[in-house]
Amino acid sequence: MRDGHCTHGAVSMSRRGFLKGSANVVLASGLGGALLSACGGGDLDTELPETPRLASASNFRDLAGLGAGYTTVDGKRMRRGAFYRANVLTLSSADETAIDKLGIASVYDLRTPGEIARQDDVLPGGATPQTLNVLGSSDFVVPVMDTAAAATAFMEAQARGYVTGAAQRAAYGTLLTRLADGAGAQLFHSNAGKDRAGWVAALLLGIANVPLDVIMQDYLLSNTYLAASLDEQTETLRAQDGEAAVAIQMPLLEVQESYLQAGFDQVQMSYGTMANYLTRGLGMSQTTIDTLRARLVS
Repeated sequence: MRDGHCTHGAVSMSRRGFLKGSANVVLASGLGGALLSACGGGDLDTELPETPRLASASNFRDLAGLGAGYTTVDGKRMRRGAFYRANVLTLSSADETAIDKLGIASVYDLRTPGEIARQDDVLPGGATPQTLNVLGSSDFVVPVMDTAAAATAFMEAQARGYVTGAAQRAAYGTLLTRLADGAGAQLFHSNAGKDRAGWVAALLLGIANVPLDVIMQDYLLSNTYLAASLDEQTETLRAQDGEAAVAIQMPLLEVQESYLQAGFDQVQMSYGTMANYLTRGLGMSQTTIDTLRARLVS
């Protein structure tokens, strides 16, 4: 998916093979389960309330997907209303009212102190805020890029850093443990909700045994949810600096399959399996992983 459009290309068998049996992700065939339909989840279950679309936090969504929730390879279904992901919570009054109805108990902000200082969250009513600085730096600074290829390489390096960086591993391990142990619905977010939060979502979907094809498609959905924001940012860039600047900056604004794959590849390189990454890299116990899986699926 690029520029807000769906893609349903097959994930290579070698990529599927990496996740087989790791992090208790079965993926016996790498296929099956409910693939995304119309850039969403499975069939709409009319008995379940729709997750609200928030104009002021456009990448807000239920981790379980649309409709009745994603189906896992072992025949279970993601539990709706347990975990939410988002970009920064710049909530309008109308969106505050909508999100307050979801009963969110905790909000985990994965941004740096500099990002938080520029734009603080508007919290759902009754939610407890927690900050986990994934990058471990005072601010998130993007170097000047001369080419789109350099921007793409930067984003892939960021994804690999989620696996290798000490601050990243500590923060992600703490987050997943708190998500497992926390009471009530919980929300995690980063700035755009696509990179740092996107990695968390991919890990959680993997722990739940969602097929890798669906995990990748869910990751790429940020391009759809952020389409209006992408259009606005690119129009501003085009007016100020021309079409060449848009081409260079676009890899920083969107998500691409290669970003998530870079993270998965680094897991394999550094830890061999996702299970080893979760336990040795993130310091999670198997009991915590099992508890988290029980919260993710019904």
